[in-house]
Amino acid sequence: MATKKQFTSLDDAIANAPTPVLVDFYATWCGPRQMMAGILEQVGADLRGRLQILKIDSDRYPNLASTHHVQALPTLILFKNGQPVDRLEGVLPRDRLIAWIKPHL
Repeated sequence: MATKKQFTSLDDAIANAPTPVLVDFYATWCGPRQMMAGILEQVGADLRGRLQILKIDSDRYPNLASTHHVQALPTLILFKNGQPVDRLEGVLPRDRLIAWIKPHL
């Protein structure tokens, strides 16, 4: 289950995270967002304690999306030690998404 957290800046949340952080840039009007939400819930449960997932609504926070060069939705950016290490656009099935993340854990 996802929990809402507030932070003063995305950079602080990423830099101070004890585990890698997967940031999901999405928009409420985006159809693939519905599929990705369920997949991310499963991935979060599978990798509990080893990965943090943050969801950013790019319509509410367009400056964050622009700063991170988000061109398509959904865009997933994986951060480790405060730095982006990989990114992908679109929807992946749970197993492929976990395989994409695991080398960075």
